[in-house]
Amino acid sequence: MNPWLAALLAVTALRLAVAAFVPLAPDEAYYWVWSRTLQAGYLDHPPMIALFIRAGTLLAGEGAFGIRLVGPLAIAVASVLLARAADDLFPARRPGVWAAALFNATTLVGIGSIVATPDLPLLVFWTAAVWALARLHATGDGRWWLAVGLLAGCALASKYTAVLLGAGVVAWLVFSRPAWRWWRDWRLYGGGVLAMLTFAPVVVWNATHGWASFAKQGGRAGSDAPGVTLRYLSELLGAQLGAATPLVFVLCVAGMGVATMAWARRGEAAPALLAALVLPGAALFLWQATGSRVQGNWPAILYPAACIAAAACAPRRLDGWRRPAVAVGAAMTLAVYVQSAFAPLPLPRRQDPTLARLGGWDAFAAAVEAERARTGAAFVAAEEYGLAAQLALRLPAGVTVVALDPRWALFDLPRPAMGVTGLLVQSERRHDVPFWPGAEPGGRAEGPLLRSRRGIEAERYRTFRVTTRPDMPPAALLPRPLP
Repeated sequence: MNPWLAALLAVTALRLAVAAFVPLAPDEAYYWVWSRTLQAGYLDHPPMIALFIRAGTLLAGEGAFGIRLVGPLAIAVASVLLARAADDLFPARRPGVWAAALFNATTLVGIGSIVATPDLPLLVFWTAAVWALARLHATGDGRWWLAVGLLAGCALASKYTAVLLGAGVVAWLVFSRPAWRWWRDWRLYGGGVLAMLTFAPVVVWNATHGWASFAKQGGRAGSDAPGVTLRYLSELLGAQLGAATPLVFVLCVAGMGVATMAWARRGEAAPALLAALVLPGAALFLWQATGSRVQGNWPAILYPAACIAAAACAPRRLDGWRRPAVAVGAAMTLAVYVQSAFAPLPLPRRQDPTLARLGGWDAFAAAVEAERARTGAAFVAAEEYGLAAQLALRLPAGVTVVALDPRWALFDLPRPAMGVTGLLVQSERRHDVPFWPGAEPGGRAEGPLLRSRRGIEAERYRTFRVTTRPDMPPAALLPRPLP
């Protein structure tokens, strides 16, 4: 077997093992709820991650392994496609193996491949679209535009950020002279139609739900504060050094610099494609960071093309950085795996995001169930969607879980019956007063419920006695794991 394919299989097996062993984060539990109520759209994002999770749970059950199953497998396929794309774009250099190795060395991929969030299918389909564009460039066969359109539509049905893929393709068609000929090929427009048809169900869902998702995500663009501040720019840079890993980030920047110069000076089509897929998105994120926070995972879509540039275009004097870059990335990712699974470092919450997101959920759910039984509550409720989803996944079979939030009005889920008394659980980090009208403090003599890992506190929770009533905000009965 080809050594690099063997290495990819080994890495994928490791990721699957980590996926099974590391506890689910609240957002993953929330997307599991999506998978149990499939729709063409949701408030937060399009539905592709729900389809990924549904496929995995049908094959492997509704535990962590099933919920995450498709991710590592899809990233393995995307890695092969990225390697082929790099070889198609630069056949004389054959940089595919290194492009895929650098891509997998990033913590964005190493960790993102096992976390079931919308960024995962977005990255998979974006990478596949890069491969289809590379095949188009290498073969000159316009039929590849149809594949580009289908994959771009799937990316857009994963997360709205995929609009930057379309912007990059248009930029390539406008600013790369060798690509101008495609404007006269009907298959370019056929691919655009395929993309729109693939995304159309999301548009229809928004149109029938007050454009809720478009409004929510569209409101993220722009600046929160007047003027320019370096605070968010420095945060963005630091986040990318960690997400891409430092050496991979330097190689990507160097490679993109050379690729951009090759396009600007000599009009080369392959470097122009890489520049078009990276620079518009990079410019947008940098602009946004002048006035508001850019989440560290948002620029992940720029790295497939950037890793090709790192492997194919970076100055030759940096070739010796490749192996250390892969080694450093692997070490950083492995450290996160170990801390997430075993917590050998007794770090407090503020220094350990794995504790904050992953730690102590099973024991906490058991404590919530004990409190429910003690008080005779008919259900358990939460106002935080991630907390409600975690409880729905982890509480014993037969326990009803009620989620209270305006977002649940957009779900096709049953509503709770009126006049029933239950137990509301609320993080002390959240609102002091519950949204639930008429909520009465639970009065636990032992104090708040604690979620902890190995004795280190992750979060404290209040409890309230609540009764379902007509004037409460929108609420839903969450699905429970299938037997």
